[in-house]
Amino acid sequence: MAFPNDVIDDELDFSDIEAKYRVEFDDGFDNVIVVDGVPIIDKSKLDKLLAKISKEFSRRGAVIKPDDIFVPWDDHSGKTKGFVFIDLGNADAAAFAASAMHGHPFDSKHTFHINRFSEIQRYENMDETYVEPKVEDYRPKEHLRAWLADPHGRDQYVTYRGDDVEIHWHGKPSQCEVAYAKKNWTELYASWSPLGTFFATLFRQGVRLWGGPSWEPQHRFAHPLVKLIDFSPCENYLVTWSHDPITVPANLPQGPEFFSPEDEGNNIAVWDIKSGHLLRTFPTTTYETDDPAMKKQMQWPALKWSSDDKFVARTTPGQQISVYELPSMGLHDKKSLRIEGVVDFEWCPLGDKDKEDAEKAAEAGKGAKKKENMLAYWTPEVANQPARVTLISFPSRTVLRQKNLFHVTECKLHWQNQGDFLCVKVDRHTKTKKSIFCNLEIFRVREKDFPVEVVELKDPVTDFSWEPKGERFAIVSSNDPNLGSSAPGITIKTDISFYQLDRAKNDFKLLRILASRTSNTIRWSPRGRHVVLATVGSSTKSELEFWDLDFTSEERREGQNVKEEWGSGIQQLGSADHYGVTDVEWDPSGRYLATSASAWRHTLENGYAIWDFRGQELEKHILDRFKQFIWRPRPRSLLTKEQQRLIRKNLREYSRAFDEEDAAEESNVSAELVAHRKRLVDEWNAWRARCKRDIAEEKRSRGQKLNGEHHEEEKEEIEEWIDEVIEQIEEEVVD
Repeated sequence: MAFPNDVIDDELDFSDIEAKYRVEFDDGFDNVIVVDGVPIIDKSKLDKLLAKISKEFSRRGAVIKPDDIFVPWDDHSGKTKGFVFIDLGNADAAAFAASAMHGHPFDSKHTFHINRFSEIQRYENMDETYVEPKVEDYRPKEHLRAWLADPHGRDQYVTYRGDDVEIHWHGKPSQCEVAYAKKNWTELYASWSPLGTFFATLFRQGVRLWGGPSWEPQHRFAHPLVKLIDFSPCENYLVTWSHDPITVPANLPQGPEFFSPEDEGNNIAVWDIKSGHLLRTFPTTTYETDDPAMKKQMQWPALKWSSDDKFVARTTPGQQISVYELPSMGLHDKKSLRIEGVVDFEWCPLGDKDKEDAEKAAEAGKGAKKKENMLAYWTPEVANQPARVTLISFPSRTVLRQKNLFHVTECKLHWQNQGDFLCVKVDRHTKTKKSIFCNLEIFRVREKDFPVEVVELKDPVTDFSWEPKGERFAIVSSNDPNLGSSAPGITIKTDISFYQLDRAKNDFKLLRILASRTSNTIRWSPRGRHVVLATVGSSTKSELEFWDLDFTSEERREGQNVKEEWGSGIQQLGSADHYGVTDVEWDPSGRYLATSASAWRHTLENGYAIWDFRGQELEKHILDRFKQFIWRPRPRSLLTKEQQRLIRKNLREYSRAFDEEDAAEESNVSAELVAHRKRLVDEWNAWRARCKRDIAEEKRSRGQKLNGEHHEEEKEEIEEWIDEVIEQIEEEVVD
């Protein structure tokens, strides 16, 4: 039976069906972005342009298709207008694409500038009536280097024990105190930034940086399961590494401070500390070993920074060195240094003079010539080519010096901290390859043509260390047949040798050999001159030897001109012992040395000790579950060389003022101690008198005798005074 149309429309209700199947249409434009800075082309190049735009967006994790791009045209010229509209599908994807691609260099002449279409509409319809903004109260931020203004000039150090992390002030005994403490501050370990500005802690979610007097969080970097971190020398960038490759789940937050799909599978991340943005990620590079029983090794730090933070480089073993510019992290000149067989490289450090010259150049303006960076690398013997050490300048890539080496087993590059010398420790083998000996190839970098001095040694060198800001170095060598054995309880006999550059003969001369030692570690004071020889990681020996390489004789103190032989100024100041020592570290001033026994290495007598530069123990703490001790670094002094020279010249006057402070403090301490003791004695006497009085009253009330005392009836004595007038005379005085 059929119904008329008017009956259906009037009597049947379809509201429930319409509500159930209603389709919501998005009439907004939050999913659309406007990309400005696009090249202006004609229609013949349109397909190529759309494909390249899609590829650039996809590389940053914003997947789009050419069909999603709308290109406006100029009808008069028949060309594009220099901007396009892109539909990302949803608002979140549009927000991510806008933040990821804004400021992206499309080519050498065009840079993307991106806005949300909804923002353009909002600005178009914005009310232009001026409304005076509300002035907010100024809230000053904490100074991240406030600890340098400590009136006592104290240094800081951090200790990590169990779940407790504490930051301590170190100075005179009366000035040592805990500056800050926090439980569960880190889940793995802690680290200072190179200049001491930030304190880094590691968690499963990533890395957090702390700083300022109140130790508030400053930055965080989301790298799950992070295991290793490394700061750039100027604290502008941070490198993080995790054994687990990066994965990007669908629900992961999007933005410049998070990973994108193109980072999938990588392990290394580079971050900008100031902005918190992720700059780039890399896969882990492993090194093959000759021993098939050993696993592949990863070198850390995996990325090596130039001293001015302008470049960072990594090597592809045996193939190339790739140098990236900061802050864009783009490959320099869009090509790597192709070096067949390259094994390792190191950047030349910038010395204090270089930094002063750079500051003067910056003040002088664009006309000042900037000093280029320098790096050294070595390649092994490949085919008929000998092993080779090469110095090149960067970014010009000019080869400065090359040195061929023969019968090479291994090389290690050791720069002096001012960049004056480069020592290449070359392990060589005989023609039969039955024995190993060592040569030191020392490049004098500051001199013309980079002359090389060779120090020939008969025994393998296990440790090498330059004196900071000096022309001396120390080595640990050994011909012990047990060298290289990992068996417990074996003590390796070593020789410690000191060398110094003889300017008259342009050669490095042996100063002194300390034979038949057990020391395996050399630690120079940051100021030079003083050095500690330590036996680290041994279960049987734990010796510390404190040496002064500029010990002055009595004749020289009196101002006499005494000719001394090489090595006569080397004097042992003291010796000590710290059982199970695993770490040895000088404080930034070079006056104190800290030794620690970490529970990460063994569980016997963990803790730390602090010594002065002469080997006198100042404090020692045996702490179970003790893990880590680190001094807080200091930045380079702001004083010029002339100001520092003037201070050294007037050191006696400053010393007198410091001695007066010490005497006053000691006097105050003594006065406080005397007053404390007197107060205790007075309290004791008052308590004793009160007890005697109570006992006496109790005796009187009971009529008892105690300790042979006889009870006598108390008598009351009355004293009477009588005044008697003997004579009285009255006189009248006339003026």
